[in-house]
Amino acid sequence: MSEEKKKAPASKKKTANAKPDCPVSKNCGGCAFSSVSYSEQLKKKEKTVKDLLSPICEVRPIEGAKEPYFYRNKVHWAFGHMGTHLIAGRYAEGSHRIIENDNCLLEDEELAKILSDIRDLAVQFKIRAYDERTKQGLLRRVLLRKGMATGEVMVVLVLSSPVLPGKKGFIKKLLEKHPSVKTILININTRSDSMILGEKTICEFGRGSIRDELLGVQFKISPESFYQINHDQTEKLYSLAIKAADLKPGEKILDAYCGIGTIGLCAAANAEGIRLTGVELNRAAVTDARENAKINSEKNSAFEKARFIAADCTKFMLEASAKNEKYDVVFLDPPRAGTTLEFIAACQKLSPKRIVYVSCDPTTLARDLKEFKKHGYRAEYAVPVDMFPLTEHVECIACIQKIKGRKD
Repeated sequence: MSEEKKKAPASKKKTANAKPDCPVSKNCGGCAFSSVSYSEQLKKKEKTVKDLLSPICEVRPIEGAKEPYFYRNKVHWAFGHMGTHLIAGRYAEGSHRIIENDNCLLEDEELAKILSDIRDLAVQFKIRAYDERTKQGLLRRVLLRKGMATGEVMVVLVLSSPVLPGKKGFIKKLLEKHPSVKTILININTRSDSMILGEKTICEFGRGSIRDELLGVQFKISPESFYQINHDQTEKLYSLAIKAADLKPGEKILDAYCGIGTIGLCAAANAEGIRLTGVELNRAAVTDARENAKINSEKNSAFEKARFIAADCTKFMLEASAKNEKYDVVFLDPPRAGTTLEFIAACQKLSPKRIVYVSCDPTTLARDLKEFKKHGYRAEYAVPVDMFPLTEHVECIACIQKIKGRKD
């Protein structure tokens, strides 16, 4: 397992138009736009979206980030050995070659410092990295998550065995160095594939989760929870989604692919008397969504009535329409592959007034918007949002309206 190690100069907050200085960008592959000024990045991303979506709907100006650096609230490093030297960092794109860089321009600076100190503690406690070829060693990866609004940090030590030598001393020293760490977990991963986490997780310190806040709503974050990695841009994204929904008092929301309930709960908190139903296939995420509703129930009665269901979204909509259940607004936040023809057809049967599509790939969004039009729904406008500065990725909010006069 080869390695390249370069430490960037002491971190400095960059101005939006300054070209970032990353000494390993050519070998890492994590930042496609590492040599491009931020203003140029935004122009390129906006053009990409306009080229794809302008024939379909209005494309509004891109929502850029106020601070396009050090935004990742979820960071993980792989561990390995170069001779007798313990190394840690990101894998180079498309490989298992570790690139060491303690000042990555994407990673939250506090998380990067904690990871660096964990590496030093591993050396101090003589903890060897796991070798994928020989199947020997203990430390595979370390995953960190941070609540950017709360400052709470989670540490997950991914090991090949539950036995961590000097565990009490290791944890004590880590907590002394970083009191912002509120929970420490050990995850046991004996898999031979590229999955970061194994199936068994043991909480060694704290409650096993952290909390963060989006648009005034608190969320519990577990090691496996899907949670957007750019806090400030997520608040922009969700605010745009809520605006596109144009919610009226008492309306019913269906939050499809709801995950831990982030979009639906933020929407319910920002409109009067909203009745929220979230649907998600992942049962663990549904459990977290229900707990998130409970956490916030004292602030808003809408959370007490919110329901979250573990089910396939398409099947749920078909069953709801068969029972003549009505929903005014559907929030749709599918994976990068987009949604399916079956989902769009089921959405037509459910017949909501408005659909808000949160997309992480404008190519699949363009495809799906054309299909929605065949089923009686027209995209009114789309707004690109730069959730991942320095990378090629761009997300979009699409406001979709039922075509007037269309009978289903």
